[in-house]
Amino acid sequence: MRGSEESEAVLDRDGLGALVRALLARGRTVIGPTARDGAIVLARLDSADELPYGWGVELEAGRYRLRRRPDGAAFAHSAGPQSWKPYLLPERVRQWSADRDSTGGFTVREEDPESVSYAFLGVRPCDLRAIAIQDRVLTGGAYEDKGYRRRRSGAFIVVAECTEPGATCFCVSMGAGPGVDGDALYDLALTEVVDGEGHRFLVRVGSEEGADVLDGVPHRPAEEETRTAARNSVTSAAERMGRSMPPVDLHTLMAGSLDAERWDDVASRCLTCGNCTMVCPTCFCTTSEDVTDLTGDHAERWSRWESCFDLDFSLLHGGPVRDSSRSRYRQWLTHKLGTWYDQFGSSGCVGCGRCIVWCPVGIDITEEAHALHRESMEREGPS
Repeated sequence: MRGSEESEAVLDRDGLGALVRALLARGRTVIGPTARDGAIVLARLDSADELPYGWGVELEAGRYRLRRRPDGAAFAHSAGPQSWKPYLLPERVRQWSADRDSTGGFTVREEDPESVSYAFLGVRPCDLRAIAIQDRVLTGGAYEDKGYRRRRSGAFIVVAECTEPGATCFCVSMGAGPGVDGDALYDLALTEVVDGEGHRFLVRVGSEEGADVLDGVPHRPAEEETRTAARNSVTSAAERMGRSMPPVDLHTLMAGSLDAERWDDVASRCLTCGNCTMVCPTCFCTTSEDVTDLTGDHAERWSRWESCFDLDFSLLHGGPVRDSSRSRYRQWLTHKLGTWYDQFGSSGCVGCGRCIVWCPVGIDITEEAHALHRESMEREGPS
């Protein structure tokens, strides 16, 4: 069941509220966007009234601002500072704990991964692609993250197609939006329409559970006018994308640019703060952290997010392998756009633009890729 006309319907604004209530009634913890502290953030929702109706955003490299919209749209905003990663791969997770017993030995207890029944409301197509990438990384190989699988397998996903791209968005270049891919795994997909005919949402069903949930929510059959308006809105968003990658094979470009002079240019600006990796929806690196209490009778091991921009990330006996900002930025970009293909069969970038917005000095991943491409062309000379 994948988005055919027979599986389409229309919800009005009250119907969206009923959808949230239906998910809550099923015991789901609903997570969705809301306006808070000067940003569109992801948080637990108890009602659809908490959605950011009438809020949009202004984005640029190193800049993020909320702005009022006159149309009252709920999902007409670009990616905020959070992706869905913290809910599926939390920043810090206890793996096991140990306590000294009366014999002087230790009793070790492996942490049982939490069981949460999430409903993600308003997942952007780029973020849906990011979740699929994380699925391959964390559940597709020999070393599965059991906690991730448990949180992921129980998640109900409601996609919101993009109708208002940001100036830093480039999902079209990465094949990750603004419309939802026909092969993507979701339960329901919404396309928001606000025009002279009213405020409504075209809904496509993507799973049996999605169909079951929709059956319990007031809706009406999708008419051709709404289908056309929704389709045109997504097409228009694709045509108004704010950024783009160079139209070349990025894997090949990265492999041929390891000695490029551009790395020195970007290194002179990069703070190696790791913000780009923290906001990226696909960065997955973690490290282990052992802690004890003051008595030494209790110990714990925690997994926490790590960044390839940290000196300790590549620390071996004798020092770090990548001790310069040049080498660390190059590692991040060549992996994200290049060697990710070798490991996982796709790019690690989905074009959400978060790394551009939340870089404190405004480094633009698309600008760096274009610069590397120009340098590559200059080295090759005229054909």
